Amino acid sequence: MALLLLVLVGVVVGVVVASSLLLRWNEVRYGNGRRKEGRLPPGTMGWPLFGETTEFLKQGPSFMKQRRLRYGRLFRTHILGCPTVVCMDPELNRRMLLQGEAGGLVPGYPQSMLDILGRNNIAAVHGPLHRVMRGAMLGLVRPAMLRTSLLPKIDAFMRDHLSGWAGSVVDVQAKTKEMALLSALRQIAGITAGPLSDALKTELYTLVLGTISLPINISGTSYYQGLQARKKLVSMLEQMIAARRSSGQAHDDMLDALLRSGDDGTREKLSDEQIIDLLIALIYSGYETMSTTSMMAVKYLSDHPRALEELRREHLDIRKGKSPEEAISYEDFKSMAFTRAVILETLRLSTVVNGLLRKTTQDVEMNGYVIPKGWRIYVYTREINYDPFMYPDPMTFNPWRWLVRERADNY
Repeated sequence: MALLLLVLVGVVVGVVVASSLLLRWNEVRYGNGRRKEGRLPPGTMGWPLFGETTEFLKQGPSFMKQRRLRYGRLFRTHILGCPTVVCMDPELNRRMLLQGEAGGLVPGYPQSMLDILGRNNIAAVHGPLHRVMRGAMLGLVRPAMLRTSLLPKIDAFMRDHLSGWAGSVVDVQAKTKEMALLSALRQIAGITAGPLSDALKTELYTLVLGTISLPINISGTSYYQGLQARKKLVSMLEQMIAARRSSGQAHDDMLDALLRSGDDGTREKLSDEQIIDLLIALIYSGYETMSTTSMMAVKYLSDHPRALEELRREHLDIRKGKSPEEAISYEDFKSMAFTRAVILETLRLSTVVNGLLRKTTQDVEMNGYVIPKGWRIYVYTREINYDPFMYPDPMTFNPWRWLVRERADNY
């Protein structure tokens, strides 16, 4: 019995020592011990390879809050496969966002996201190619496109989609996700609800999980499954493009606009690979953000009857003089001041996007610290939304604060 106890104690001590050595090795590998050029910000690097990714994904915003309390507004960590400096200082963040390639910073999203979304996605490219891809994306939502195509289509889709909600118990989270995806697919490639949209939805969900995982390409990991989902999505989109070209018919959607982009000589023509990566990025970026914002808007409005009544009043005023089937116009859309305020307040409180990532192409100085070449900087903007100096009573849902701001901006 004593021998067994001794063995167990030895195993526990061995595990503790091994864990301490592994943690220490990661600190030495990335820490101040090997930095001769300058000090790194305070922080911890976690385990080799994994870093602090598990805690980051599990704890979410709490991960950032705990480390801010311990290390301040600028600290280092190791998440999603890369050493990263998190910056929560508003002034430094502003500088990081304005500082481009000349200052040693380029878009720096996690390797898993870059691999799964494709080498031509807007988050991966910079320089001339970034300008080409950005121009193509902005061309899809220019005012003329909004007036003549997007707004009427969204109006028709929402009327049809919401009509099925009447008289039934609705799972708002599931329904807003379905709404966001189907609306995006309708605008992007004219895809309606059916087997194709169901197949795309399945692969997209897997793809999303893969982009926020460690880049370990082993069967069963989220990263591996995300890469497989990408292959299936690419195959579906390739077939769609081939069918469009063989039919010779014009389609009033984003895919048709991208296939014709560059034909008039005003901008560079995109390759099929670039078009596919752009479409995947459009579907990916709009899926979670739009569905989560819509769901949270419903929650906030249900909790604040006065705001809901004001919103209803604005929309009922717009509907006056219109027939039941008449779509809202671009002028109606632009006049929705309180609706816009509700959206902005929802985005402020729910904060779907917590920040932006940049990658250093050279050593970068920040407040006396030196961020090594190849590291990522997480420009973390979430906390600004709860700053009481910028937003009095910041945790209260108050859309009217944006109307006051708008009036002040007009003077």
